[in-house]
Amino acid sequence: MLPGMEPLPAEPGIAPYLAADDVIDHEHPAVRAVAGGLGFGTAPPHTYAAAAYTHVRDTIPHSMDSGDPRVTWRASDVLTARTGICYAKSHALVALLRAAAIPAGLCYQRLTEDDGSAPVVHGLVALRLPGTERWVRQDPRGNKPGVDAQFSLERERPAWTVRPELGEIDYPRLYATPPPAILRVLRAARDRQHLAGLLPTAL
Repeated sequence: MLPGMEPLPAEPGIAPYLAADDVIDHEHPAVRAVAGGLGFGTAPPHTYAAAAYTHVRDTIPHSMDSGDPRVTWRASDVLTARTGICYAKSHALVALLRAAAIPAGLCYQRLTEDDGSAPVVHGLVALRLPGTERWVRQDPRGNKPGVDAQFSLERERPAWTVRPELGEIDYPRLYATPPPAILRVLRAARDRQHLAGLLPTAL
């Protein structure tokens, strides 16, 4: 998937991308409280979406960067504990977007080291602003030296652009809920170090 190409919804209709469940628990008071602080109910959808993205990207450290041993996966827990890996941060952003009735889902990349070794699945988000027909991917992973993801509705600006020659992949499907392979490892991990050894290498 080249920058600007949109993912393909795995579910028919828009309702699954607005729903609440045990992972994307956007009706939880903790999610609603954060949403309110970001302008839910007052800000235009574009402004709110950008604020939600920046909040998750910048105020919730990626646990692999920070060294936080806790493993989070439920959106409300991610927002409360302020820690998580890319999957967890994506769950939090999707919940904040859905809380404001902005359709959002989960999408993934397969990334590797520069020599093509150590593949791992990386999580992102795609949103569709009301009144538009286009899904646009956003990467709330969190920036660091060498990583400069930005919110954009015109052209994707993810943390990483895939390198097909190394076996990297932009998976085309847009999921309403986390794939079992993702959720299983998050729930099974005892701590961040254990999680690092469980991460899926492909979807």
